[in-house]
Amino acid sequence: MQRLIRALTAALVAVLVATNLPAPASAAPWLGTWAASPQSGSNREFSNQTLRQIIRTSIGGGAVRVQLSNAFGTRAITVANVHVARRTSGSSVDASSDRLMTFGGQQSVTIPVGGLAISDAASVPVAASSDLAVSFHLPTATGPATYHQTALQTSYIAAGNVAGNATITPTGETGDNFILSGVDVDSANGAGTVVALGASIVDGVASSHNANRRWPNLLSNRLNASGRVVGVVNQGISGNQLLRDGAGQSAINRFERDVLNQTGVKWVVFADNPINDVGSNRPVPTAQQLITGAQNLISRAHARGIQFICATLTPFQGANYWTQEGENSRAAYNAWVRGAGSGCDRVVDFDAATRDPANPTRFLPAYDPGDHLHPNDAGFQAMANAFDLAWFGAAGGTPGIQLRSRANNQLVNAGPTLVANGAATTFDRVDLGNGTIALRSRANGMYVAAEAAGAQPLIANRTAVGPWETFQVVNNANGTISLRAQANGNLVCADGGGAQPLIANRTAIGPWEQFDVVNV
Repeated sequence: MQRLIRALTAALVAVLVATNLPAPASAAPWLGTWAASPQSGSNREFSNQTLRQIIRTSIGGGAVRVQLSNAFGTRAITVANVHVARRTSGSSVDASSDRLMTFGGQQSVTIPVGGLAISDAASVPVAASSDLAVSFHLPTATGPATYHQTALQTSYIAAGNVAGNATITPTGETGDNFILSGVDVDSANGAGTVVALGASIVDGVASSHNANRRWPNLLSNRLNASGRVVGVVNQGISGNQLLRDGAGQSAINRFERDVLNQTGVKWVVFADNPINDVGSNRPVPTAQQLITGAQNLISRAHARGIQFICATLTPFQGANYWTQEGENSRAAYNAWVRGAGSGCDRVVDFDAATRDPANPTRFLPAYDPGDHLHPNDAGFQAMANAFDLAWFGAAGGTPGIQLRSRANNQLVNAGPTLVANGAATTFDRVDLGNGTIALRSRANGMYVAAEAAGAQPLIANRTAVGPWETFQVVNNANGTISLRAQANGNLVCADGGGAQPLIANRTAIGPWEQFDVVNV
């Protein structure tokens, strides 16, 4: 009977892949933690090579699955030996976190032209705002591979089948994504996923490379720091337009795939596509043409119960395709977005957040990297700050915790060094599975680390979870907990009876190593 069930499951997944339908719904609340919109036009082909692609999560969870796209391939492709692991640095991964992904129970999958493959779930803890490596082997010639241009993240190419190796020797690097189009997590407390739909400004062009400073990343950081569990996925394509195909399919033509079919989508933010419509086309589209296109997206989102957040268009005078006629269309479109009766559920005013008050058709100089079209890192932060987080649910949707030391009966403060001095800090307890957790300080949004492999006091100063940020929970008979640092295997102690910072330097549990958990 079990053999029959496995065979039927594999057959069902094969049918779903061939017809480009999503995988069967799981009882788990899957949410998108990362995505990239597929594009055609790649001249890159692979054969008997491994790709190790680095992605930045938005939210965490206890299980993971990946989505592989052959949307624009010219032939069926086989993908094998797919692995997900926590990235340590460069092209290396933490071997203890590595998981082999399967597809209908099989270790390889063949994806037809136009198809999408969604892996089975793998039980592996994924932390929010952390780097994951998704590695896979391409055993046979792919032809020009479906890709996403301008990932702004270095990924790696290696010869042969080395996807399961913790350390690889890259033969090349790439700043694009290939075949990988999504990563989902099982997030029991998640509220939903935000899809950022747009062009190069959504894609993060002009932000710092390998720094995750795109505005969707920065919005995710704000949501995480507030205690909200909301996925944010980026579906920007540089040069993309609302009305016309060109650099990727138009927003209208890709809306079904890139928004409506995204995992757990509850909100969409429609941003900068129309800037390319008015900049790249002659004659310049009228504001009414842009409005009609946006209304098409709004009605389709509402038909699926998705909230539509309209963004005003940022200034672009000085860009090489600016015209007064295009400026007029931008101003009229922005007036429609801000006005009553647009159909927008919310409005995020990117124009107001980035313009120069003294010259409102241009960027504030502090936000302009010099091309007068894309904001710099500071400008992207201003855009992320323009969102009202209340749109995405109440703060602290996931209860936080505080820790009280039994050494002195004082609450622990992360300032950012952890010390039991009564000035309480609330932490998010991030479940990493197998009794391990990470602690994220809500004071600064940073993870707690056993610094210097546990040789120095605990400090909330990390943006991602690795061994130094991982702790084993020990449940004591008196209702307290103790924390064993994975960094060195030692127990966390409120040293000096609580007078000194917390440090992982003890081998036995006494009062100084015991903490009460206070739910807030």
